[in-house]
Amino acid sequence: MGCQGDALVQRICELYEKISSLESLKPSQDVDMLFTQLVLTCIPPSPIDVSKLCQGVQEIRSNLIRLCGEAEGLLENHFSTILGSYEHPLDHLDIFPYYSNYLKLSKLEFNILSQHFTHVPRKIAFVGSGPLPLTSIVLASYHLTKTSFDNYDIDASANSKALGLVSSDPDLSKRMVFHTTDIMDVTTALKDYEIVFLAALVGMDKMEKLKIIDHLAKYMAPGATLMLRSAHGARAFLYPVIDPCDDLRGFEVLSVFHPTDEVINSIVIARKYALPVQHSSPIDSQGLNAGAIILPSKCCELEAFNPLHKHGNMIEELAFEEQLS
Repeated sequence: MGCQGDALVQRICELYEKISSLESLKPSQDVDMLFTQLVLTCIPPSPIDVSKLCQGVQEIRSNLIRLCGEAEGLLENHFSTILGSYEHPLDHLDIFPYYSNYLKLSKLEFNILSQHFTHVPRKIAFVGSGPLPLTSIVLASYHLTKTSFDNYDIDASANSKALGLVSSDPDLSKRMVFHTTDIMDVTTALKDYEIVFLAALVGMDKMEKLKIIDHLAKYMAPGATLMLRSAHGARAFLYPVIDPCDDLRGFEVLSVFHPTDEVINSIVIARKYALPVQHSSPIDSQGLNAGAIILPSKCCELEAFNPLHKHGNMIEELAFEEQLS
């Protein structure tokens, strides 16, 4: 299983050809139809391992993730503009077609977080919040009602739209702040956060994602929690994959959750090690870890899946062996 001889891969490649030939990825009947077909194709549980795909399909996957990211951004921008026209935008969030998915994803993330976090966090950072920061809004509204949320995005227009959604709410307007900056330029401020969420589409390719994770490992407070979104099986044609064994140097990985329902993203929760040491790796020559003070971890065992039937999810509990030299 690896190239276009596989029926699933063949179907995804056919959809990629159609999507890549579109004149625009802005919301329209054709765009919505093709991306709906793509999502429905990728959602069913699949044993496919995207790391073993042939080079041609790997390139298609990388391009497809970027197209999905662009389309998702345009969709969120479109609906944020519509919501911003209401006097009270937060009363109309359900007009966004995937709002129910965000409700489920945020509840799942909160439940996972609660298993590893013993108190209500005072301050959370969300990196890559975009024009429609639904995760922050849902968590702040329903699950973490006393917590402050600092939302980071490099797009000033996205932040302006996002701010407009919460500005009329007397509570969220006080607890949600929007920063227009590249997270790679944020250093000592990262120590203020007990939890950092990293959006799935921040760092669209592997090297970019690793740079960001290494940066967070360097500047987050020891013991702080990192929540990441990944993808599993064929869903990895839609979003970048976080490899918990190799990609999270400086963090202790606590668990990985793979939903098998309509919630697409896998969830990875990790904790920054308390005792950093200098880490060198084969990718230092590419500048990813230059000057980074992080503690490596080695994935020595990956236990079998434990199905949670009532939630339609699978959990991986990972055992890690720390390397101190």
